[in-house]
This record gives sequence, C-alpha cells and structure tokens, in this order.
Amino acid sequence: MSVDRRFVLKSMVLGGAAGVVLSRSLPVLGAPLSRSAIRPALALVGSGVAEAAFLQGARAAVGTQLQVLQMDPGLGFMLDFEQRLRAGRSLRVIGLLDDAAATLVLDLARSAGARIPWLGHHTGEAGSTRHRLLNTDLAEGCARQLSRHLHACGAGFTLDEERQGSAAPARQLAGPARNGAGSAQWAAGVGYLLATLGTRPTMMPRVSVQGTLPSGSFVSFSIEV
Repeated sequence: MSVDRRFVLKSMVLGGAAGVVLSRSLPVLGAPLSRSAIRPALALVGSGVAEAAFLQGARAAVGTQLQVLQMDPGLGFMLDFEQRLRAGRSLRVIGLLDDAAATLVLDLARSAGARIPWLGHHTGEAGSTRHRLLNTDLAEGCARQLSRHLHACGAGFTLDEERQGSAAPARQLAGPARNGAGSAQWAAGVGYLLATLGTRPTMMPRVSVQGTLPSGSFVSFSIEV
C-alpha cells in the first residue's frame, strides 16, 4: 500500500466515513482549543527507536509533566484507553505509533468525538524521510519549524502540509541529504512540536538521540477531549 493511500485511510478514519476525502473539512478536527499554554497530559507510544526519540523530544519540552503510556493492542488496554477518552474530563494525548496501532487509537478517538488538531504520516527509508501533515490553525508555523529541524539534522526530507478549513494550497517543503543515513532526530522534532502545540515555541532544540534513521511508517497525532 502506498504512503499516500495509507495517509488517506487515516484521514478517512478521522472523518468517520470512507467517502471523506482530504479536500473536505473533517468534523472531528473541529474548532481548536485556545492558544493558552496547553501541555499534554499523556504520551502514547510504541517501543521502537523512533518512538523513543519522540519521547525525548516531548520531554525536552515539558519535562516531568509528561505521563507516558506504552501502547498495547490488547483488548484490555484499548478498553481502558477508551474509558479515558469518554470520562468527561479534559485530556490531551500526543503520540507516535506504527500504522496499525495508530488506526486503532484514532478510531477510538473518532468514536469518542475527540478533536484531532494534528495528524502526521511519516516514513523513513534509504537515509531520507517523508512527512505528510494534516492539521488545524493550532499548528500554525509547525511545518516550517519541522523543516528547519530536518534540514539541520542533515538527512534528506520532503514535507507536505494541508490545513483543514483553509483554501490555501498544501505547503510543500524539501531538503537534500547532507550526511550519511541520518538519525531519528525527525521523531524527536515531532515530539517537541506536539508537546508545545498551540504555544508557538521560538526554537526547537536538538536532543541526544541514539540509533540511526529508523525505516518504516509511523503516524503522529494530537488528540483533545
């Protein structure tokens, strides 16, 4: 299955109907919350190199305020997560998961009527990364910050951003590879951005990330109830 096809499927999950396309407004994205200093209550991640780097980036932004939940596709875990979403309390969840796990989580969020101001699809292969972002104006400036971060890391990248509710064309950014195979710094950058979503941080710090560029396909998200 192609990257584009996978991303469209994720967007369909958000919209709650297989007929929804990217050019239409997705109701579950909804109106963003205020731009006050929102901080995530929970980070939901898998156990790979990219996910570990994502956590490092998020922790660089919010430190010990970040609670971490390790993804488990088992029924008990999913029921517990659904209860969190439906508990009637304000909750913000950020995360980076593989495609299959993210589909489960986003489907639960859609069913619970949650807002999803950020959805990203990321692939790493042959020393470069590709990123597709679907977001709301809460993420204003994030694509530019991420592109600068990716350029500084030295691995080649392409980045496409589509803003829900905007008539502007999709933003397209790219940078050439400047060193070796790169690293998982892209995931750390995404983690930092999601942890500070809505606050417009002035700079994104580099963090110490172990391991080379992880190959594969990942989905990043921010969920708000």
